Amino acid sequence: MDLSEIGNRIARHFVDEDGHLSVEPLGEGLINDTFLVVAEPPGGGRFVLQRINRRVFPEPRLIMENLRVLLSHITERQAGTDAVRDLRFPEIRPTRAGLSFWVDDEGDFWRALSFIPDTRSQNTLQDSAQAEEVGYVLGRFHALTSDLDACLLHDTLPGFHIAPRYLARFDRVVANGVGASENAELRFALDFVNARRSVFAVLEEAKLPLRVIHGDPKLNNVLFDAQSGRAASLIDLDTVKPGLVHYDLGDCLRSCCNRSGEAADDSAKVTFDLDVCRAILRTYFAETGAFLTDIERYYLYDAIRLLPLELGLRFLTDHLEGDRYFKVEQPGQNLQRALVQFRLAESVEAQEKFIRNVIDERP
Repeated sequence: MDLSEIGNRIARHFVDEDGHLSVEPLGEGLINDTFLVVAEPPGGGRFVLQRINRRVFPEPRLIMENLRVLLSHITERQAGTDAVRDLRFPEIRPTRAGLSFWVDDEGDFWRALSFIPDTRSQNTLQDSAQAEEVGYVLGRFHALTSDLDACLLHDTLPGFHIAPRYLARFDRVVANGVGASENAELRFALDFVNARRSVFAVLEEAKLPLRVIHGDPKLNNVLFDAQSGRAASLIDLDTVKPGLVHYDLGDCLRSCCNRSGEAADDSAKVTFDLDVCRAILRTYFAETGAFLTDIERYYLYDAIRLLPLELGLRFLTDHLEGDRYFKVEQPGQNLQRALVQFRLAESVEAQEKFIRNVIDERP
């Protein structure tokens, strides 16, 4: 039975009737298996079905608990404000039995979320107006959760974004001789990491305040309204947890300011777009200025430099270990992904003065 057939069988646990279902793969996620389900009436409609990757998320039930806490808080906050526009977030779709998830005979964990209609995602930004929308949606998310006690959320990914741990794992892999065969690209990647070892601990040593973070606010997790083009939602909430807003903002800029895309054919041409950075930060600071502290703001450049370096290290380590974590379509793909991130980090470093000036600009 192929994956779509499995998805079709599982999807029936989330609908009231036994009518026809259309189940198709959705998105380009590297972690979970995701499908768009279209159910014929009665009890029809569209929803998103996902099989949670238990190798990445060993306790999926905690993800659902976090999601319930988060959605309840955001719903209450948006109802109590006079914001010009609300963000839309997916709702949990229960099973026929009223459960928020389904565990199949293989022990795999499935959940269904409402589909947010009339929206689209994309992998590269089109213009500065779109960049401002990205800054708005991330800033609005942080503002809506700024008074949610981060301790109420489970840490579903212990160690996620803790860069010194990724470096320690990398060192163990290299010390064990895993993936020891080398080429020029691999040697460049290894040398790049070794030359920047001191960078990895900067945020952890700064003792910054823990807040509620999205955890993975890359560009294709922003949904834009299909008609107006304005940001409508921030999706893929599995990684919501206590953390530093620096992880989110650094990761967002890492994703958006690389106009070549994360799968760039020629990593040597990858650059960090300062105009996009300025546009995102302008609207982000407009939403977060009421609670973001001066010390948090001071370390934002370090985050912008660290996050591509961190992701590149994760891709490189996975390449050396035989592609166990990130899905690949051909051998060497995770090494190429690592090179893209390292070139982006290199471009950030070359523009440090300008980026710090942008951070210091007040909205």
